[in-house]
Amino acid sequence: MQSLMDRRIQSLFPIALYSILILGAARLVLDSLKMKQSSVLRLYGMPHGGRSRLPVVVLAEDRFEDNCNVFEGTWVWDNVSYPQYEEESCPYLVKQTTCHKNGRPDSFYKNWRWQPKGCNLPRFNALKMLHMLRDKRIMFIGDSLQRGQFESMICLIQSVIPEGKKSLQRIPPMKIFKIEEFNASIEYYWAPFIVESISDHATNHTVHKRMVKLDSINNHGKHWKGVDILVFESYVWWMHKPLINATYGSPHHVKEYEVTTAYKLALETWANWLESNIKPMTQKVFFMSMSPTHLWSWEWKPGSNENCFNESYPIQGPYWGTGSNLEIMKLIHDALQVLKIDVTLLNITQLSEYRKDAHTSVYGERKGKLLTKEQRANPTDFADCIHWCLPGVPDAWNEILYAYLLKGYQNFS
Repeated sequence: MQSLMDRRIQSLFPIALYSILILGAARLVLDSLKMKQSSVLRLYGMPHGGRSRLPVVVLAEDRFEDNCNVFEGTWVWDNVSYPQYEEESCPYLVKQTTCHKNGRPDSFYKNWRWQPKGCNLPRFNALKMLHMLRDKRIMFIGDSLQRGQFESMICLIQSVIPEGKKSLQRIPPMKIFKIEEFNASIEYYWAPFIVESISDHATNHTVHKRMVKLDSINNHGKHWKGVDILVFESYVWWMHKPLINATYGSPHHVKEYEVTTAYKLALETWANWLESNIKPMTQKVFFMSMSPTHLWSWEWKPGSNENCFNESYPIQGPYWGTGSNLEIMKLIHDALQVLKIDVTLLNITQLSEYRKDAHTSVYGERKGKLLTKEQRANPTDFADCIHWCLPGVPDAWNEILYAYLLKGYQNFS
């Protein structure tokens, strides 16, 4: 009996030995992977190493066809897959955009999906966006409307990033959202005119007294150098009055310019900066067309005398409001046509024109404070029909930006 037991133990010994050797080898492989910070481990969030990039798998449904105009289409009701995040799930929103939290009674504005005519936008995928941003910086440059797009982008991706691996820094005139494990950042830069002005302080700026330095951009530009993806926007600050104070040539000679003339000169200064500083092989540049306003309800509801307050549904059918300046649109188009580098115009104006329902209205801020009950009771004077609630329209802008980044990434996937 003893002899039989000894033989069984002896037969099991090689198996146990092999198991120990296999486990030891596996441990060595894992340790080696950790030491080298291999792509396998980086895929699942291990610390980055060097400038290595993982391929993004671009599927057929991720691409929109070359003949697809993603800016022409309609808003489709979708309360199943939209919104893609909620106010409560994104701690990075400012009070100006959190309409539901601020007391807005309806939430319909969150449930509309932009559907291009005859083709589809890819569903926004936060992990794919992060992999495209690995070791990169994306910067949104413009006014508070552009800040809304910046916050929308953060909210679209932040839920897949573990706590402790993401942070938001405020370094005026910038905000910087860092994603540690991807060595990436999403940034915002306050420059309401793109070129320099007396309104360039991030918080202490005046709306009514505006003076623009039409040939000065380098103080801004030094913050934009080397950024991998630049997304520019500038419109509403120009449109306060038909004339604007500005300097051109001599910094001490201030005179009044027609807004369209001043805007054209500012675009020329911006274009010259791009041509001198952008490396087309490694950097991408986008320009957002104007974000429309909905200040006068008679434009979509003849005979009325109101604004965007209490609107709950998009405009159906053709519509173009007087808040969107066609001459400015042509100036942007002409400026991009003669540029020596590629700048992609994201023409979000028409699709946003339909969304009279999606502004902050009386559920936002004025001068850094939420409206009082008395102010909310007077929407004629206090409704904000310029800025957008989040979740909302700026998410669609970012879906389109994401689609273009995916399309441009095909060559590397």
